[in-house]
Amino acid sequence: MSLSLTHIWRHPLKAIGREEVEGADLTAGAWLPFDRVWAVAHDAAKLDGRGWAKKVNFLRGVTEPKLMAATARMDETGGGLTLDHPEAGTLAFRPDDPAEAPALLDWLARIWPADLPAPTGIYRAADAHLTDVPGAWLSLHCHATHRVVEERLGRDLSLHRWRGNLWVEGAEPWAEFGWVGKRLAIGTAVLEVKERITRCKATMANPETGERDADTLATLRTWDHQDFGVYAEVVDGGHIAPGDPVRVL
Repeated sequence: MSLSLTHIWRHPLKAIGREEVEGADLTAGAWLPFDRVWAVAHDAAKLDGRGWAKKVNFLRGVTEPKLMAATARMDETGGGLTLDHPEAGTLAFRPDDPAEAPALLDWLARIWPADLPAPTGIYRAADAHLTDVPGAWLSLHCHATHRVVEERLGRDLSLHRWRGNLWVEGAEPWAEFGWVGKRLAIGTAVLEVKERITRCKATMANPETGERDADTLATLRTWDHQDFGVYAEVVDGGHIAPGDPVRVL
């Protein structure tokens, strides 16, 4: 069976909101456009300058699973971001406007526990996106692997538990682990698969409700690891869109 790209997802504000896009122009050595551009820092963060910073400095779904239920809509032209959440409601703001940061903090107060380090503001690195690793990598997942995790767990799971960028159909379960060190042609772009992604408790949260309701980590460990998906780096820029063939080079 041939491989194909089925979905492209981005997360403009790290850990808070997801958005599907119809296509993306990838640049060699760069992140997926508008993916994890901003993050929300908290009052226990240790941020030095404006460069890439570790995820522990920011609000994350592993700390408060309710964040997982947010969706997002990015206005690429105007710079506005709209967040929707079943409890917090809807917020439209411009992440790069410091005057609008208090509105985001007020919105977060509806779902962020008072006993955790309080959100303090929006952080944007000068020369990097705020992905979990410092490299300019995208995350890539396979539907077949997702399905075998569902089968072993004994229930349906949303794809959004994994907060991935690219989803591929047509591979065998766990085939993506064998792609590490290889290159993939997707649309007119070429990506090199770098390493497997080790997962945390954020994947245990239901992206519709924000409640932890599935032990994804224990299920993954039945395969003697805690990994799902792989990171890949763009080595040749180009356009990608759902429906594009995927070839292992």
